[in-house]
Amino acid sequence: MDLNTLWFWIVAFLFVGYFVLDGFDFGVGMSLPFLGKDDVSRRQIINTIGPVWDLNETWVIVAGACLFASFPEWYATLFSGFYLPLLLILLALILRGVSFEYRHQRPDSAWRNRFDWMIIIGSAVPALLWGVAFANIVQGVPLDENHHFTGTLFTLLNPYGLLGGLTTLLLFFVHGVTFVALKTDGELRENARKLALKAGLVTVVVAATFLVWTIVANFSVAGLIFAALAAVSLIGSVVANWRGREGWAFTGGALTVAFAVIALFASLFPNVMPSTTDPAFSLNIYNASSSDYTLGIMSWLALIALPLVLLYQGWTYWVFRKRVTRASIEAAPHQASDTTPDEKVTA
Repeated sequence: MDLNTLWFWIVAFLFVGYFVLDGFDFGVGMSLPFLGKDDVSRRQIINTIGPVWDLNETWVIVAGACLFASFPEWYATLFSGFYLPLLLILLALILRGVSFEYRHQRPDSAWRNRFDWMIIIGSAVPALLWGVAFANIVQGVPLDENHHFTGTLFTLLNPYGLLGGLTTLLLFFVHGVTFVALKTDGELRENARKLALKAGLVTVVVAATFLVWTIVANFSVAGLIFAALAAVSLIGSVVANWRGREGWAFTGGALTVAFAVIALFASLFPNVMPSTTDPAFSLNIYNASSSDYTLGIMSWLALIALPLVLLYQGWTYWVFRKRVTRASIEAAPHQASDTTPDEKVTA
């Protein structure tokens, strides 16, 4: 395996980590109007991700930085051509982060309701647009001989791209609702389990359609294998949730997202940005990459940094592994932050 191929899969790994981790964050945020029956239950839902949401979000920063350093031509074409949808994603992430920090600053319900809707919108918009963006990357976009994107926002809003967005929206929603069931108790836990089951059945149909379309349009043996694994994992997650095994259901959801993203990258390889104008204008892992010297230095840095990041992430989830109970929320000071140290102990 040469360095170009290695870094293609390192970038893929970072996006897998981002979509698995921030994916259930998005799902938790989108679940508020369905599961948040009162302020206590909404605080309980938000506290499930309170200690980890910002750490999960940093994966996209690392992925973007590595993309810029390893494949600068890919980065330039992607961020210039997809400027508007990526800007909307960024604004939505800022909106969501601000809402987590400010919703507890006033006790009145109107204040909190406004920030709750900001959390919902700030979760749903990235969940949809990330799918639209990656579906278009795999399908290909119009590029000229200088690798400049020649389309518009409406070029990206094609049937395949929109189906990709709907797929990620539903996958993240089910993934997040399953996480709520795993991390809460009582009525909220039961309602989350029932909602995950209903939404999971719809997601199976939509995700299967998208993965089949992907394989037919961009066939690769590796893509087919990982698409099949994603389908099996999703069905297993739904069955586990039906049987009340939230831990296995969440694991199946995480594997579904991971296998689906790997299937997309496998279908894309060795291209990184196919051109629908002329295949000769496409970007691949060689004409879009940095020098071998740069990739070599980065490989040593990744060898040192990635294990440390994974260890720290694992330790964080171990510390906050317990359920967020309704009693702990009711006992916490009402004016305190939604992620106070006392509440985090029970998260």
